[in-house]
This record gives sequence, structure tokens and C-alpha cells, in this order.
Amino acid sequence: MKSFVNRGSGIKKPAKIKTLGIPKGQNKSLYILTVLSGLGLMGTILIAITTIFVFTAFSSTLPSPSKLTNRQVEQSTKIFDRNGVLLYSVFQDKDRTLVKIGDVTPYLLNATLAAEDADFYLHQGIDPLGIARSVLVTLTGQGKQGGSTLTQQVAKNALLTSERTVSRKIKDVVLALQIEKNYSKDEILQMYLNEVPYGGTTWGAQAASKTIFNKSAADLTLAEAALIAGLPQRPTYYSPFNDPEIAKNRQRYVLKLMHERGWVDRDGVHRKISDEEYNQAIEQPLVYASIDTSIKAPHFIMYVLQLLREKYGDETVDSGGLKVTTSLDINVQEEFQAIVKDEVTKAAALDLTNAGLIALEPKSRNILAMVGSIDYFSKDISGQFNVTTGRRQPGSSLKPFTYLTGLIQGYTAASLMYDVQTEFPIKDNPTQKSYAPQNYGNWGFRGPIQVRYALANSVNSTAVKMLDLVGIPNMVKLANDLGVKSLEYNPTKIGLSIALGGGEVSLLDMTNGYASLADGGYAKDPVAILEITDTNGKVLEKNVNFEGRQVADPRAVWIITDILSDNNARTPAFGGRSQLYIPLPNKAAVKTGTSNDLKDNWTLGFTPDITIGVWVGNNDGTQMNVRLASGLTGAAPIWNRAISYYLKDHPNPEFPKPEGVVTAWVGTLSGMDQYEDKEDRRVEYFVEGTEPKSKSDIFQRVKICDDGKIEDKLYIVYTAEKPEWQKYVDAWIDNKYKDDTDSLYTYRGPDYEKEKNPERFDLDHCEEDKKKD
Repeated sequence: MKSFVNRGSGIKKPAKIKTLGIPKGQNKSLYILTVLSGLGLMGTILIAITTIFVFTAFSSTLPSPSKLTNRQVEQSTKIFDRNGVLLYSVFQDKDRTLVKIGDVTPYLLNATLAAEDADFYLHQGIDPLGIARSVLVTLTGQGKQGGSTLTQQVAKNALLTSERTVSRKIKDVVLALQIEKNYSKDEILQMYLNEVPYGGTTWGAQAASKTIFNKSAADLTLAEAALIAGLPQRPTYYSPFNDPEIAKNRQRYVLKLMHERGWVDRDGVHRKISDEEYNQAIEQPLVYASIDTSIKAPHFIMYVLQLLREKYGDETVDSGGLKVTTSLDINVQEEFQAIVKDEVTKAAALDLTNAGLIALEPKSRNILAMVGSIDYFSKDISGQFNVTTGRRQPGSSLKPFTYLTGLIQGYTAASLMYDVQTEFPIKDNPTQKSYAPQNYGNWGFRGPIQVRYALANSVNSTAVKMLDLVGIPNMVKLANDLGVKSLEYNPTKIGLSIALGGGEVSLLDMTNGYASLADGGYAKDPVAILEITDTNGKVLEKNVNFEGRQVADPRAVWIITDILSDNNARTPAFGGRSQLYIPLPNKAAVKTGTSNDLKDNWTLGFTPDITIGVWVGNNDGTQMNVRLASGLTGAAPIWNRAISYYLKDHPNPEFPKPEGVVTAWVGTLSGMDQYEDKEDRRVEYFVEGTEPKSKSDIFQRVKICDDGKIEDKLYIVYTAEKPEWQKYVDAWIDNKYKDDTDSLYTYRGPDYEKEKNPERFDLDHCEEDKKKD
């Protein structure tokens, strides 16, 4: 067989590839190490050249470290009321007292190191790992992260801007290195303690100690020093005058750093506080000094500052030179503040110590006044807590939203309901199988009652029934849509008791919900800020004709408003001249509320031009005196005085009635067309199309045998709103007419009487029985 191999093809073998050879006689590992060392040397030289270039380039444009004490003062942010009256300057002047490091307690020095720069006495002004991490986060767009040493913070605060960019970081580094060459570590730490902002108008550790604890920086305890050392990260946010609990949490964190991580002292030794020191500092009560009482409307100012911080950040707010025009009218604010304090003082016997008030303009939803407590500076009542934004139980003041839901679903102000003791089953609750609401005060149960009078007199049983009929989720959604956003419904925690204020809401939200009623069912968010301009006069934002949306039928809203302003309708429960009464020609819609445990008492009311909400109680949640009478004492007198003051210059005779609201005569008992002369009649308002067009079927004429003579008997048959509630209506009738058999039969109906006296319904033998007699 012939071979397939072509021996004469001339194909050559491939040449061997030459590789980098190791010189003969040289160790392979040593050679590789030599090469790598050379490359490393070249990289080091390149980095050094780059560093020198960057350092030189930036040094020529940077201010000299010798000018640390000559920097230009930042501009303050100023907050004004709507008429241009200055309310507060975040930095009107920097309140700063220079202090030497030897006059500062070691507690504050150590806390500052632990919180800001634990290795301060080891590094040369920069933390390379921190810088790299900060630059990487900034370049990758993951946000902005600090990595600054104390030296860099001195450079930034004294000589640079507060922007967070890579170039600013490089400038930080260059200046920090220069500062470290020119000053000792103790001098740099002293600069830091004198230059850093501690919140508000307070700059420097000495001023912070005086402002917050009314003592020198030399006299601070460990607990106090930890709080002050924690402020520079976010001075306004961590300020104890803004929120004591947030400040306390920050202090705990600084103490934790001192206890667990520690710091390097000037002698190079790593130190920590002991377990005993840590525990004592954690437990020590912090007693704050009163802040400058020249601040106007302090709760409102803190509310505005919080809004500004959330949108613009602390640095811009604290030193950006913003001009903020707010919605507040300081003249109205101070009048309402005086009214609140005066009325709470008068009501001391009712065991209430505090109150809050919100006033909104319904059309714009501008906050006209915000009284967060009777005295912002009172420690006895925790006056710095803003009760207008805290959540409390609203009691019956939620009822208008329940009945409004009913009107939207087709019920009317004349719909007949039954105020009788009713038990509502509770599912999946082993400790309570049913819920049986009682009426407020000494009122018993009234029996048949129309919606107008049920709401006006704040009847509890019918409110719970209406909520059951319309559905809890529907009512809560409507209330949320109208502005009561803090109202939450969790079916595992709360049920029909939410109709009587079983949930928790803020006064600001409730007042906004009522303002939506005043605005015909048009919902908007409260407005605190009208305009913001920057230091150059550029408008950053302006709130004009703030957008909202129609969330409820304005016809149904108007009818609810008419009920709440009907003094005659509420007279049976509150009297004709209660604190809810506003004399003609003015007219105001108003509703009260009291929690079941007497911890919260509310009054909310409005005209087309203003809505005022008032809460009274105790910040610590203690119960008020049982003699408190809703509509007469507590919140109502404050509301009456406040709205009467406003109405002097803003009279309001009527609420404008929308198209589609009609009137009709109704029977005072049935709520339908008047039944002959068996009931009186009155005029009622209806959403067009829901007015009655027939007589009520509660009136039933049935022939009976009466004394041997066939006659018509008129029965008035009360049929419950739901079949399962009929037994409670019957029980109320039985109790009411237990001593009046004829009336008992009349109201229980023909079927009941036939069961008791069947012979009265045997018409075939009626005349025959008479003849036998």
C-alpha cells in the first residue's frame, strides 16, 4: 500500500519562539523580584511626580493657612412672616467665644476625637482610606460621603466652601497638609473647637456649652460633652432644642464610640472610657438651658426648618443665606398664643396643662398660625414638643367624615336611624366578643333620630352604625383624601370604634381635613413656605395657587357643613349658647371630640375663610378631670375666642351653596314626606335626586277589632337599619313603653300585637262578639 505522506512536500517545521531569558547563572526568583522592584520604583516616582504636580497646581490657587482667623463670615438664613416681619435668623450673628484648649474639659476633647477623628494625633492631616472611599462614592454617583479629618474640617470651615466635590476634596487634602506643617496638633484641635458650628447661631465649643447647658466648656460632664461633640455632624438636626430625643440618641452613639472604639490621645496611647463611666453617662439626665426667647413662633419655626432641611440640606439652611417668606401672620399668631395660654390657665381645675392650635386658610391652605404648646420654653410640660404634629385620639371630631361618606353613598340628612344600645360583634378577639358604644356624658339613648340631629348632637351609637353601613375602609380613605393622612386603619387592631376616634391623628391633619370641608371637598396640603430666595435673590421656590383636587361631592360637603353650623339642631346636647355658638350675622361650622379616657379634647371649626383646630390635654397622657364638658370647657373656649377674634376683621354671613342642592319638606319623625297630621314637618337640604318622593313605610294602617267594632289603627313600625339590629330597637321600645301597653303595641307593630291579642285581629267575628255582649 502506498503511503499518503508526501515526503517531498518541502514543508518546514515552525521556528522556536524566543522568550525573555533569564541570564545564565542568575536565580529565577531573584530575577523576578528585581523586575517587580523596578516597576514599583517607576510607579512610585510617577505617583510622586503626579502628587507634586497636583499639590503645586492647587497650592497656587488656595488661601494661605495663616489666614485661618480672617475668613469671611457666612450669611445667615432669615425666616419671615407673610408681611415681612423677621421671625428668626438661623445665623443672625455667630455666637462664638474663643477658648483655649487648656480651658476645655478633657471629656469634650476626648468625645470630639472619638466622634470625629479617633486617629487625629497619629496622622499628618489626612486619612488616605477615608479620602479614597469618599472620592469613589462621589465619582460613582452613589451619593456623597465625608472622609474628613479634624484638620480637613478646619480647612473647610475656615478657608473653603462647603461643596462636596472631588476638587474640593483635593483642596482639603492640600490645605490640611499645609496646616499640619504650620500648626501643632493641639493648635489645630483648638481651631476646630472654635470654628465648628454647633447649631443655630452657636459657633464654637464654648458658645455651645453656654447655649445648651449654661456652663463653661471646662465644666461639662462626660454626658454633656458627648452630646456637644455629636452636634457638628448635623448641627440643626441633632440640636436638643429641635428634638430632645434625636439629640439623646446621638449622644448615646458618641458615648458608644468612646466606650467601644475609643481614641488615640496626644501621648499616642489608645484610650476608652470604662464601663462605669459609660453607664453613668448614659443614665445622667440632661438638663438644657432655655434658648433665646426672642425667637417668634418657635414651634412653627422648627416646623419650617425641618421642611427646609429635608429639601435643601443642613449646610444650605444653616449658612446659605436663604430668605424664607412663610405663611404665618405673626400678629394673629401672638394673639392666638395668648388666648391658648390664658384659657389653659383658667382651666387648671380640669387637670389640663397644655393645648395646641392650628389656623389654616381653606382656599390657599396657608398656615396662618401654629401654637405648638402654651409655652415653648416650659420644661414642666415638655413645651418644646409640638402638639400640633403629634398624634392623639380625636374622639367624635371624626364623625363628620363618617356621615359625609354616608351622604356620598346615598343617605341623606333626613335618613332615619335609631339611637339604641347596640352590640356589634368583634371577630377573632378572645377577650372581647362585642362592642357596645355608649353616648357621651349622661345622655341615654334617644331612639329614632334623623342624621342631621345625630351628627349635630354627636350621638355615638348612630355614628358607629353609619360607619358599619358605609364601610370602614371607605370612610378612612375619604378622610385620608381630604387631608387626615395620619388616620390609619389596621383591622387587626381597631374596628368600628374608629368612628368615635379610636385611631390616632395629628391636629395639623385634622384641621386640614376640616379645611377641605370648608373648601367644598377640595383637598390640598398645608402650606408653610410661600417663597424662598437664595443669597443672590434668585427665587428657588414659590407657592402660588397651590394645586389640589376635588375628592368629595361638594353638595354632600355643603350639607355636612350646614349641619355643623346648625345651632338649633345641636341645642339639645350642647345648649343654645354654648362655646360653639357664633352670633349672627356670622356663621361657623364646628365639631367637638373627646377621647373615651378623657386624655384628649378637641374642637375644630371653620368659615369659608379660616379653619381653626384646637386640642387640649397633657403631654404626658394623664387623664383630665371628669368635669370637663365638651363644647363648654376645654378646647371649645379657645376655639370660640380665636375664631371670634378673626371674624372681627373677616365677617362671614353664609357658606356659598353649590348647584345641585335642593330643599324639601320632610316629616320630623319619618324623614320622608309628611304623613297626614301624625307628624310635624320641617325643611331639609338634599343632594338633588335624593329628596323623598313618598311617605315612609313606618306608618302602617291595619284594621282591628276594637270593642266589637272594626276600626283602622295606625301603627308606627320602627324597622332597624339592618335586620340584625332589629332586636335592639325592639328592646328599646319595650323598655320605653313598659308601663304603656297601648303605646307598646303601637310601636312594636301589628304582628307583635296579634301575637299578644289575636282576638283583636279576628275581624270575621268582631261584630258577632259585640252582639253576644
